[in-house]
Amino acid sequence: MLKFRSSSLRSAGVLLSPAAAAAQPLARLSTGPQQKPPTFYEFRTYCIRPDQNAAFLKLTNEKIHLRTAHSELIGYWSVEYGGLNQVFHIWKYDSYSQRAVVRAALAQDPSWISDYISKAIPMLTSQHNEVTYLVPWSRLQRPPQEGGVYELVSFLMRPGGPAVWGEAFQAAVASHDAPGYGKLVGAFHNEFGLLNRVHALWWFESADQRAEVQHKSHTDARLVAAVRNSVVHLDTQENKLMFPCSFSPLK
Repeated sequence: MLKFRSSSLRSAGVLLSPAAAAAQPLARLSTGPQQKPPTFYEFRTYCIRPDQNAAFLKLTNEKIHLRTAHSELIGYWSVEYGGLNQVFHIWKYDSYSQRAVVRAALAQDPSWISDYISKAIPMLTSQHNEVTYLVPWSRLQRPPQEGGVYELVSFLMRPGGPAVWGEAFQAAVASHDAPGYGKLVGAFHNEFGLLNRVHALWWFESADQRAEVQHKSHTDARLVAAVRNSVVHLDTQENKLMFPCSFSPLK
């Protein structure tokens, strides 16, 4: 079982237990740079050639240690629904300067280049990244148990920023993060990529449990009211159901 480095557990972007997270003060949603220290999370989505999907996952499983030697991996998932032949992964950085140092080191790492990148890149059809911050009222949390599935729900909000839609978005997410529903792993706000885009990463025991929760939410007056207040600020939304890879710290 992979564990998060102890040094990272003392930082602002750490994974907290549910009890510790509840003790954290709530703050109104604001843009990422106002958070201190400026920890951010890079979201990466890779599209894989259909005939190379299994080979890519096998190679990554064998060589991911070459990449995690340079910076912290939060999670790595294979997308099952909402995108075919895709992987999604999250990397944590303490600053933009740290990321620049990491990228420079990787470019000079002969093992990383020869054993992984030179083999992996031909297997891909595209790569996409976004820079995100945890919203101030959210902290990364471990799911209650290993196994299960993750859902990444991404919302493109109407222009105006958190001052316009922040409170409604927070209320909608909080209404779903309740007993009998999914477990919120983290809520994020884009800094680079599509602007006014926010994400909620959820954990469920199984795809079937997620389906049951979704059906139940349609008849829950509390959830319906919270969503109704938020949806007026929404342009589009999309989601992915994902399975954690064996080497993913978040399982």
